[in-house]
Amino acid sequence: LMVRPNPPRFLREGDVLEFTTRVLNTGKTDRTGKVKLSLKNANTEELVNKLLGNDSPEISFTIPAGESRSFSWRLAVPDRAPTLLYQVTASADDQADGEENYLPVLSRRILVTESLPLPIRNKGTKKFQFEKLLTANESNTLEHQSLTVQVASNPAWYAVLALPYLMEYPHECAEQQFNRLYANSLAAHIANSDPKIRRVFDLWKGTDALDSPLEKNEELKSLLLLETPWVSEAKNESQARRNLGILFDNNRLNTEINRLLDQLNKSQNPDGGWSWMPGGRSNDYITLYITTGFGRLRHLGVKNVNTNLAIKALTRLDNWIQKRYNQIEKRKQLDTNNLSTTVSLYLYCRSFYLKDKPIAAGNKKAFDYFVEQGKKYWLKLGNRQSKAHIAIALHRLADKQTPGDIVKSILEHSVTNEELGMYWRDTEYSWWWYRAPIETQAMMIEMFNEISDNKEAVRECQIWLIKQKQTQAWKTTKATADAVYSILLGGDNLLASTKLVDVSLGSSKVKPENVEAGTGFYQQKFNPSEIKSELGSVEMTKHDPGVAWGSLHWQYLEDMSKVTPHTATPLRLSKEIYIRENEKTGKVLKPIDRDLKPGDELLVRLILRTDRDMEFVHLKDQRGSGTEPVNVLSRYKYQDGLAYYESTRDASSHFFIDYLPKGNYIFEYPVKIFHRGRYQTGIANIQSMYAPEFNSHSASQWLEVK
Repeated sequence: LMVRPNPPRFLREGDVLEFTTRVLNTGKTDRTGKVKLSLKNANTEELVNKLLGNDSPEISFTIPAGESRSFSWRLAVPDRAPTLLYQVTASADDQADGEENYLPVLSRRILVTESLPLPIRNKGTKKFQFEKLLTANESNTLEHQSLTVQVASNPAWYAVLALPYLMEYPHECAEQQFNRLYANSLAAHIANSDPKIRRVFDLWKGTDALDSPLEKNEELKSLLLLETPWVSEAKNESQARRNLGILFDNNRLNTEINRLLDQLNKSQNPDGGWSWMPGGRSNDYITLYITTGFGRLRHLGVKNVNTNLAIKALTRLDNWIQKRYNQIEKRKQLDTNNLSTTVSLYLYCRSFYLKDKPIAAGNKKAFDYFVEQGKKYWLKLGNRQSKAHIAIALHRLADKQTPGDIVKSILEHSVTNEELGMYWRDTEYSWWWYRAPIETQAMMIEMFNEISDNKEAVRECQIWLIKQKQTQAWKTTKATADAVYSILLGGDNLLASTKLVDVSLGSSKVKPENVEAGTGFYQQKFNPSEIKSELGSVEMTKHDPGVAWGSLHWQYLEDMSKVTPHTATPLRLSKEIYIRENEKTGKVLKPIDRDLKPGDELLVRLILRTDRDMEFVHLKDQRGSGTEPVNVLSRYKYQDGLAYYESTRDASSHFFIDYLPKGNYIFEYPVKIFHRGRYQTGIANIQSMYAPEFNSHSASQWLEVK
């Protein structure tokens, strides 16, 4: 005689579920006996059969030889039910078998975190309504846990916090050597531009201002950092920020700048070019990148920029463009479009040095040819970064018409949003350097600043960049370098503001305490007894131009079946469940329009929408107690251009997304129904671990299995 229980992985308060077991008669004669389900409190071992409605724990059976029978007990899980210890025993004559194990009971009241982002721009007052908090009194089961308001009065400083990443990049390729030089030169420029800035860095030492956003606000996040794949990223970013004090040490800066210049000098090939890794052949793009970088440093007003290495490289670059021209002439294709992204970068690079080293007579024909190509074919370039390169180069070459046309064309395709500033819908995550979104936005700022002196467009574009830092870590040195470069462009010192943003919740004004230097970050937490619905009316006042942001985080306990979808942030998440049925044409998905039964396969579909790029995003979907996941192996997956790690656990499925570009996404996974009953599917929730104010969740729904 053998007993094989089929318990659920867990139960949830409010569930009604059939606990099933199979009894096998492996003998050669029929057996008559009894099978019994006993439920005990796992802590006290006290019997709790009646508490769960198990009024008839014993069932009689007669099983023929070599056959098996299934038996079930219908359980109703009350509120505050303890963790259970179940015992299933079967006995017949002198034969008996049994199994004992634990069965967790999850609360139907779940901790819900909902947030309201509070973006504000320029001088003035803005009002926000946290609708769900304002109507919280309508639920008699909702229990407040905490309310936290946070404000960053001058978030432009978060871009400066990214500088140490540049300084520390470990590889010895020429591009990274130059980026370290770029970061050190920028650091010296920033530190010396305003004594107040230097004081801010001194005040940051030893404070949590230097913690990675991944390590902050653990209590507001749906998952501990230790449970995510991003522990090392958080530690690396925090360590980089802590090195800010070292970065801005004057003696170290001068020594490091001289050392890096010496390294670049040694790695420069005799023809003036640089290879990617030391000892290799000269690489046109790397040479262009470094030479352009020297020009940009000088253009930004960084003092004592040694451009000798860059000027030496110009001969190599001019010969390269001549060689390209000769090949086109040889193929008799001079009348066709030969403008490329690299040629555009060359013209932009060369425009920094027209006075240092005019175009040699032998290269003039080729240079003029590509200048004309830029005037004629700029519309054919498939990306904005290259168009901006052409516009700035032609502007510096005294073209009065084309640069204005390019600026006008690019502006016509832009989108301006009060919160996000100016951006373009063509922004995409791409491996091609000329499509990189942060670097492209930096070029837009430089173009508007230099060609049209459009201060408004410059400010709008800078706001988009700073807003990107809210949800991303800027992991590439090039993105960080270009972002800091463009935030410092434009005349307005975005780092100079010291005025705090004022916040009022309802009739109570938030009093800033423990204000972080530079960023002007402060927060206030309200205890459960202090939380009133009226605190959902928020008023923010900014006293000077620029961008600032805040957030209101509300945590509460609520019956899962009463939780409604949260859509007040740029992340939107919904959950749909379909039944998968076999038909002649194959498997088809249908809405649940019939009674469900054990063995049915359901497809859980999570629909995610985001209006901005985000990094380090965690999506969690709870499961019903009577269902079992089909995908039990954790693994990396790639679909619809999105890479993520899927991890299956007892009560939920988790999706860890390193990089989430703006757009719409669908996640699907199958579950099998194992138990009859009536139980909740659970909610799905998503949160940016980098900026926890961006979160969303779906509602839960009942599954009825007969």
